[in-house]
Amino acid sequence: MFSMFVYIEDFLMKLILFNSKPHDVESFRKANISEKHELVFVDVPLNSESAVLAADAPAICVFVNDIINAELLKQLYSQGTRLITLRCAGYNNIDIVAAKSIGIQLANVPAYSPHTVAEHALALILALNRHIAEANNRVHTSNFSLEGLKGFELHGKTAGIIGTGRIGAIVACTLQSLGMRVLATDPLESSECCSKGIEYVDLATLLSQADVISLHCPLTDENCYLINEAEIAKMKQGVMLINTSRGGVLNTQAAINGLQTGQIGYLGIDVYEYEQNLFFRNLSEEGFDDDTFKKLLALPNVLITPHQAFFTDEALENISTTTLTSLAEFEKGQPLTYGINRSVR
Repeated sequence: MFSMFVYIEDFLMKLILFNSKPHDVESFRKANISEKHELVFVDVPLNSESAVLAADAPAICVFVNDIINAELLKQLYSQGTRLITLRCAGYNNIDIVAAKSIGIQLANVPAYSPHTVAEHALALILALNRHIAEANNRVHTSNFSLEGLKGFELHGKTAGIIGTGRIGAIVACTLQSLGMRVLATDPLESSECCSKGIEYVDLATLLSQADVISLHCPLTDENCYLINEAEIAKMKQGVMLINTSRGGVLNTQAAINGLQTGQIGYLGIDVYEYEQNLFFRNLSEEGFDDDTFKKLLALPNVLITPHQAFFTDEALENISTTTLTSLAEFEKGQPLTYGINRSVR
């Protein structure tokens, strides 16, 4: 059975929000006060079965873990869907070429809050280095020993930033302000990073010199498993690796192997390549069957957060207002400011 509830005033257009959580309801209701659209919140992911809930709705809103392939797009189109908005920046979970050919417009939230994700990446770096989670757990069991809690100074070390879009650039500049030498790699160099004297190098150079590596690139066909067994072998022994971008950028099994051999000294991730059936759900009672994830949990030098880097008041406000902006533009027949498939050839 599906559960859904509707928030309606004198509405302009109907929007079905799949994978809705209480924070989505709160932020979208607040943003909709002035817009007055009909918002229908559905607490299940979008798939071929739940898609029937969008029948006759011109627009739907999905999240990062809703996988939308060509067949599902055809089904949605046949039901009347003409706009799909994504409550996220990345859109690797949707077949954008098929959407364009079918006639469904797409919009995302390209910059809901770069500081939000950047700050979370920094939190992972600091917490891993100083063993904050382990120290907190010990204190709660009256264990005040310092054994095994030794960290290292970031000052004077080298950071490697893979991807210097808005988020990566903030992380790069912040780590530089802590006294780190910062190397970066990206097909498009950031003017902000260049003005701060951050060095752009090729990937191999970055991997071989960085003490801390942070991933900030979208998931595309070209960079799926960008960090794999071969690339990990190029890294410094004991490197710290951080991923707050997309799970598929990092080959998880290769990372586990690197952790077990000591090639990777620390791993901090907010995303996981098989997270679709895990994250954003409370599985504390029913448990889960994912041997790869359980291997990660068993390793002491791993810190995992459940795709929460985006989760701040400011980001949620930006997500809801940007999404409703796209909905209003679509209703008026205007070009979508945050459209995706307008750039697909």
